[in-house]
Amino acid sequence: MKTKLLITTLALAASTSVFAQGFNGPQKASGFNGPTQGISTVQQVLDAGMFSDDMPVTLTGNIKASLGGEMYIFTDKTGEITVEIDHDKWLNQTATPETKVQLIGEIDKNMSGTKVDVDALRVL
Repeated sequence: MKTKLLITTLALAASTSVFAQGFNGPQKASGFNGPTQGISTVQQVLDAGMFSDDMPVTLTGNIKASLGGEMYIFTDKTGEITVEIDHDKWLNQTATPETKVQLIGEIDKNMSGTKVDVDALRVL
């Protein structure tokens, strides 16, 4: 009986945490807050050559809008680009268009254009 209660409690906690995260409101996260090396602006992503697929990027800016599902428009001082943020990458963090975020991921180039696949998101 205790095992059944524990499993039910864990399942409920896991399912509610998925709904508590996403593109809603700011929260603070801890970690390094400083300069990055390599590709660090939207313009650099867009200017990267045809062999830049899967090249690592670290972008700092704002998520301007949701395109539905896991797709968003990200903007920084140099431009805007589509980013894909899997639901599990939010880690109970939330953001609004005014919230600064740092996205760590890689460039994804294909027939439909260039986007960034996000591996980690940090609300600043």
